[in-house]
Amino acid sequence: MKFVLMITALLMGQLVCAEGMPQNDQEFMRYMEAKAEQTQQEEEFKNPKTPEFKSNRAVLGTRNAKIKVIAYSDFQCPYCKKGYETVEELRKKYGDKMVFMFKHLPLPFHPMALPTAKRFEAIALHSGKKAYAFHNEVFKNQEGLSGGEAFLDALVKKVGANVEQVKKDMDSPQVKKNIESDQAEAKKYNITGTPGFVVAGVTLRGAYPIQNFEDIIAKRFGATKN
Repeated sequence: MKFVLMITALLMGQLVCAEGMPQNDQEFMRYMEAKAEQTQQEEEFKNPKTPEFKSNRAVLGTRNAKIKVIAYSDFQCPYCKKGYETVEELRKKYGDKMVFMFKHLPLPFHPMALPTAKRFEAIALHSGKKAYAFHNEVFKNQEGLSGGEAFLDALVKKVGANVEQVKKDMDSPQVKKNIESDQAEAKKYNITGTPGFVVAGVTLRGAYPIQNFEDIIAKRFGATKN
């Protein structure tokens, strides 16, 4: 009888492993989080999210492009730099079929995140092109944020924006409203860490590899290439 029970236990252990069930508490939590996210994404494929896409907000690409990618991001977050690099790859792949909008979720423990977000929005009041040039420069040189406000002002000047005008505009009601509305929208979508994305109406929370973005786009629109 003992021999039969041992064989049964071994077989059950193999079955558990074969079904992909986790073997410890940490793995179990990751497994459950992944399952919950998968379930949520399936629901969002049926009922896609519709983030605000106001005409007065700066975008990269053609505003009415079929594929919309929105980032909720923090300029000082190292994972957000990875997210930026992934978005750049997506833009190269999908070209004018994709439009990108950067939204703000500055985390409180990143002291330079909010000042950078304010400058981005202040520049965007006058030139979306220069705002995204600033966005690119910040992420390419993220370690420079340790240089504080002087570093940011140098980047503002580098992209051809007026430093004094930007300093004036960064504390304007419109800039404040834009950042606060982004934060509220991220909260509504349960995006609490950075980066977070809404890709063609489907949320991704974290610096996922490009394949995850491509899979969502393919499922929503079929095989779409530039």
